[in-house]
Amino acid sequence: MARKYEVIDADGHILEPPDLWERHIEPRYRNICPKFIIDGDGTEYFRLEGDYAIDLGTNEKKVKRKFGGLGTFGARDSGIDSLEVGYLAGTKGGFDPHARIVDMDREGIDAAFLYPSLGLFVGTIEDHDFAAASARAYNRWLALEYCAPYADRLFGIAMLPMQSIPHAVQELRYAVEQLGYRAAFVRPNPYGDRLLHSRDYDPLWQAASDLNCAIGIHSGAKSGQPELGAERFNHSFAINHFAAHTFEMAAAATSMIMCGPCDRFPKLRVGFMEAGGGWMAGWLDRMDRHFDDKGMNDTGLTTRPSDIFRRQCYISFEPVEGSLLHLADYLGPENILWATDYPHQDGFPGAANMIKRMGLNPDTLRKILAEGAKHYYDLR
Repeated sequence: MARKYEVIDADGHILEPPDLWERHIEPRYRNICPKFIIDGDGTEYFRLEGDYAIDLGTNEKKVKRKFGGLGTFGARDSGIDSLEVGYLAGTKGGFDPHARIVDMDREGIDAAFLYPSLGLFVGTIEDHDFAAASARAYNRWLALEYCAPYADRLFGIAMLPMQSIPHAVQELRYAVEQLGYRAAFVRPNPYGDRLLHSRDYDPLWQAASDLNCAIGIHSGAKSGQPELGAERFNHSFAINHFAAHTFEMAAAATSMIMCGPCDRFPKLRVGFMEAGGGWMAGWLDRMDRHFDDKGMNDTGLTTRPSDIFRRQCYISFEPVEGSLLHLADYLGPENILWATDYPHQDGFPGAANMIKRMGLNPDTLRKILAEGAKHYYDLR
């Protein structure tokens, strides 16, 4: 009997094992591969690319990029300051799919779609072949180790080496055709100088369309990629987090809808994740206003932005957003997703029940809880 999907978490996360890349990456990259490390003094960090680099100007050996503060990734159920939680002490289900299923059953979740945690940093790896090898290692681990025991409930989102478009297309094809992925993710931030609406990405959007593979645009922790608002709001974590995530996602929506990719590739399904959803209604109204004004419209679009959105785009609301009650039918409940953000510190225990208590009419609620995600991820 086919499984019923009535409650779908459209944006959960995994916690990568410390040795994921060492075990799965090509042998030639094993000594420099991404790795979770605990220093002798107990300091935790994620090493992105080797331990050291040589400054060609001074010939000095300098430490390569390291990312700390990793306790936030697994601290959803800690009950204490997340910075006091070690990464390896994070919510067990982030590492262990069997423990995750127990948590999902407790919260009444039938299926979860899984984005990375440490993997959100890899977009600044400079060497294209190394970036591709890092993505391949991650995608193999997620599909073959974490998701495989519950293949009808846990669905990975593939990592793409966006530093190289040919490599990204190749990895997308491998992920879909060999590993069974239904979606892949990109960050909203620029990769190098390339913005999401660059025509350079057209081969990737075409491949995703041909493969019936959704593209999830997902914000994340600071990776070294450019970040809108970071230079203005760097005095407070909370302010930077809520502002920069939303600014970047609004820019991504502008790129994909207003700047042409979705218009050129009408079969491409695009999700805007991890930045709330209430802002999208006003953003679409403003896009439409500039499209409808013939004296102002120089976009080259053939379709009204709000129609593009309703045809092929999806927006993820957080279960604490009261605006969902007022905006669901305006945006179209078939285009709305929701997320637990499990197991991250800012995640939402009991997320599905929080949405059920909002007072949405039954048909709208049904579409938000599962139908939008089923359409977006082509889950039948």
